[in-house]
Amino acid sequence: MYVLGFPLLIIPFAIYNIVAFILALPPEFWTSQAVAVPMTSGQIWTLTWEDLLLAVSIFLLWLEIVKSTRLGNRAILDHVLTLLLFIAMLIEFLLVKAAATSTFFLLLVISLVDVLAGFIIGVRGATRQVEVEDAAKT
Repeated sequence: MYVLGFPLLIIPFAIYNIVAFILALPPEFWTSQAVAVPMTSGQIWTLTWEDLLLAVSIFLLWLEIVKSTRLGNRAILDHVLTLLLFIAMLIEFLLVKAAATSTFFLLLVISLVDVLAGFIIGVRGATRQVEVEDAAKT
């Protein structure tokens, strides 16, 4: 379970940065066709690289929300790392030309939802852990 100790949304963030900076592909890459699937209706369903990256990101967001229901020191560290990832993504979005795309913006929004959900679930879960002992029982 120690593998889950880091923010999973760093994976799509890393994929985006690899494509943008190491492979140096243009931003139009994200809107190019990745897969075309013929449907039984006769329509061809076209998926772009952006669609695939965002779908993976939404699935990872679900896993992050499930992870945020844990209590304890590891969960707090996970929330802090998630917040640091969001801050890094926000800075990159604002300052780096290659990150000023709608794809990266949607990744940023997904990361913000992760940060907010993690802290809200953590706070609500912590308030339910408070137990009051009845003085008459002792």
